[in-house]
Amino acid sequence: MKASEIRELSLDEMQRKASELQEELFNLRFQHQISQLENPQKMKQTKRDIARIKTVIRAVTLNQQENNG
Repeated sequence: MKASEIRELSLDEMQRKASELQEELFNLRFQHQISQLENPQKMKQTKRDIARIKTVIRAVTLNQQENNG
């Protein structure tokens, strides 16, 4: 997921997507432990997507605080 795609989402949608990705990462870790993970790079990509979303959420909230205060 690209940062530009993330910025098009609302704050609620971003937070929902982040929680979905965290659940997916949990499942990927579980599959990895029982040696059923087909693509180990999927874990790396999911971690990066979570970080991207959290970064954009932080930027949006800081921007809102700056505009309000």
